[in-house]
Amino acid sequence: MATIFSEVTDFERTKFISRSDKITASREAKRLILSLNEIYKQKKDPAIMEIMKRLTTLKRKYEKRLK
Repeated sequence: MATIFSEVTDFERTKFISRSDKITASREAKRLILSLNEIYKQKKDPAIMEIMKRLTTLKRKYEKRLK
């Protein structure tokens, strides 16, 4: 579980410049959100929900740039 949180922090720090990077970033964000959602279902921790909201915002940003 600690690895998923370290992956999230690494993901949030990374800048995605090229189009293919943004496509990959969008998919990675989706994977992280789904993983966090499984943890959230068990623990109901509001901090996990906040992390998922931040990732969703980043994911939407990357998808918006792709369109």
